[in-house]
Amino acid sequence: MRNNSTCIQPSMISSMALPIIYTFLCIVGLFGNSLSQWIFLTRICKKTSTHVYLVHLVTANLLVCSAMPFMVIYFLKGFQWEYQSAQCRVVNFLGTLAMHVSMFVSLLILCWIAISRYATLMKMDLTQEATSCYEKIFYGHLLKKFRQPSFARKLCIYIWGVVLGVIIPVSIYYSVVEATEGKENLCYNRQIESGAMISQTASLIGTMFIGFSFLVVLTSYYSFVSHLRKVRTCTSVTEKDFIYRSVKRHLLVIQTLLIICFLPYSIFKPIFFVLHQREDCQQLNYLIEIKNILTCLASARSSTDPFIFLLLDKKFKKTLHNLFTKSESPHIQPYG
Repeated sequence: MRNNSTCIQPSMISSMALPIIYTFLCIVGLFGNSLSQWIFLTRICKKTSTHVYLVHLVTANLLVCSAMPFMVIYFLKGFQWEYQSAQCRVVNFLGTLAMHVSMFVSLLILCWIAISRYATLMKMDLTQEATSCYEKIFYGHLLKKFRQPSFARKLCIYIWGVVLGVIIPVSIYYSVVEATEGKENLCYNRQIESGAMISQTASLIGTMFIGFSFLVVLTSYYSFVSHLRKVRTCTSVTEKDFIYRSVKRHLLVIQTLLIICFLPYSIFKPIFFVLHQREDCQQLNYLIEIKNILTCLASARSSTDPFIFLLLDKKFKKTLHNLFTKSESPHIQPYG
């Protein structure tokens, strides 16, 4: 097999398409998420648990968008820089750190939002005769915590602490130890793209975590559908239909985002770690290209969240409309 620095060659997708896409996502994401954060922090009077989750979700989105310029520089200049150069290490460390921290924080918060919306639904139906004693105990005492703003704040702080506590040491270890073990010449190489043993193991654990997050949202959605079907057979819920549809729509959108953005990445990552060890330069280049495209797709979710807020929540849309029409914006409470 040839030297890895000559074996790994960037294609037009990596050297041109991905920098353009990341630049576009960065501009859209920074503007949209900054505006969303401003609305959530300054135009909302009553602080709900969902509001707390959304503030931290937007913060994670902004962190992803702040990492995108590093990705742009890496794909534009990575095949020109020397592997041990300062710019190569800084770009890879900061870009990888911000991208992975924000990705896992976003996943956890999306899970808590799904659970919170489901808990909101269950709170409405705890007085129904069809509700079992088990449901009253479980949802009345456990899930209700996810609807409490104080609990939501503590939970989000724990999320950031745990994610940073895991990813920062791994990133530092890779930059200080694993990166110095390689005998590569250029910054864009197999060592950077695939990582060494510790970073690969951490990445696989993270991939399993993505699957777990998807499972949580999926369970919340189908538990909601099952509960709604049971309630409809026992009582009239006409006056609650709008709220039920809203909760169902929110859970469905979260589930769809995970399927489109994160599921392909989580499925391909283990395949990549198995196949990239083969001594085939052409196959290795294809695998790296696919990995980079799916990583870009996963990070794109952060730039689309403001559009999701706009489509899902009429109050958010009304407030945004009032801002652009220079009308006085009412204090709102997002997501019911």
